[in-house]
Amino acid sequence: MDIHLRDGAGNDFHFPVNPEEITISRGKSLETVNILSLGEYEFPAGEKVKEIAFSSFFPVSYDKGYCKYKNLPDPQEAMNQLTRMMNSKTPVRLMITETAVNVLVMISAHNTTFKGGEPGDVYFEVTARTWRDMKFHTNTSAAPKTQGSRPDTKPKAKTYTVKSGDTLYKIAKLELGSSAKWQAIYNANVKIIGKDPGKIKPGQKLVMPS
Repeated sequence: MDIHLRDGAGNDFHFPVNPEEITISRGKSLETVNILSLGEYEFPAGEKVKEIAFSSFFPVSYDKGYCKYKNLPDPQEAMNQLTRMMNSKTPVRLMITETAVNVLVMISAHNTTFKGGEPGDVYFEVTARTWRDMKFHTNTSAAPKTQGSRPDTKPKAKTYTVKSGDTLYKIAKLELGSSAKWQAIYNANVKIIGKDPGKIKPGQKLVMPS
């Protein structure tokens, strides 16, 4: 079994000594909602972020009894590299061969211990949390409108479709309450009606003056 951390640039960090055990914590998130008069209820909110934790050490010298390879990193530099990964805002890929672990993670904790009887070796504990890409749903109806697409707040003009037998006098009486307002209708629709206000035609849509 080998444990690797690989960043987005393809840099591979191979742990030189395998841990005695690896702990994977799983759970289910519950969202607590306080419903008035009914108390608190918990609703499932999806799978909880997994935690993967293990501890080992960076040896200062090679020992074929426990080291995975000979060209060992400097323990201090290896510790600093783990710290840089932890402080990074981008996830890294955690791969543990011979297992199903091959996931993007964020290093959430990295603890270091120095032991007096083993000068140069650096002991550590690492906790990683599986990373998920955030998804957003865009509500286009609630999105702010740009300056060029501001809604027209002016009231729409009322229209009247001319029927057979209609006159401007009759339309003015029906729509505006007074036949004397026929001239206002004509003035608003002179391009549609033409020069003769007495020659309106069925199907014409006339704009009613406000």
